[in-house]
Amino acid sequence: MNDMNRIWVIIPAAGIGSRMLSDIPKQYLKLNDLTVIEHTISAFDSNPNISEIIVAISPEDDYWPKIKIKSEKPLHQIHGGRERCFSVLNALKFLKDKAAPTDWVLVHDAARPCLRDEDLDLLLNELIDDKVGGILAVPVRDTMKSSVVTENNQVLINKTLNRDELWHALTPQMFRYQVLYDAIESALNKKELVTDESSAIELAGYQPKLIEGHADNIKITRPEDLQLAAFFLRQQAGKA
Repeated sequence: MNDMNRIWVIIPAAGIGSRMLSDIPKQYLKLNDLTVIEHTISAFDSNPNISEIIVAISPEDDYWPKIKIKSEKPLHQIHGGRERCFSVLNALKFLKDKAAPTDWVLVHDAARPCLRDEDLDLLLNELIDDKVGGILAVPVRDTMKSSVVTENNQVLINKTLNRDELWHALTPQMFRYQVLYDAIESALNKKELVTDESSAIELAGYQPKLIEGHADNIKITRPEDLQLAAFFLRQQAGKA
């Protein structure tokens, strides 16, 4: 890697994950021998190119202080916001006196614990000389439908979409610090609650690159995802 800029990681972890049907936020559920978020952090902690890690948690979070994260890299905890975009912006503000405008920022879901080392390396190598950045993604393989909701709340197919143009957006999403800061701030000023960083970058007029990763980089959203993530982690470790 020939880029001299530092690489920062932001992990928004202020959500509660209501679709998990659990009293415990999904990032703190047990996955094999660790919590979900411990697996997530370890993927970056083990990479020599990462400088520091920032985790954005809810001010009411009682779980984070109870887990003892073992990290070789500086690990910072800041307050997150009610939406992902506010958590990311808070983390970017935390970095304001630390990061150079052209430093790299990787934003990764707290509940996405199965990131492969090879996918992280691929993302870094493919984008390190880019002026803007891009995201990990996988091409859509299923037939995709758009929907319409009727007056009596029936969900009907509207039309079939051309899947050749569609990708599943994953994380990490990797962008230059100042480009990302300005894009998110601009989106929020326009009352756009963007659901990922790439959306803010796109609204700012850029076209981020798509870097193909692996489909096992799943986001834990529903109860059955936890068992699937456990299988993927065992498989990656050669134990499945």
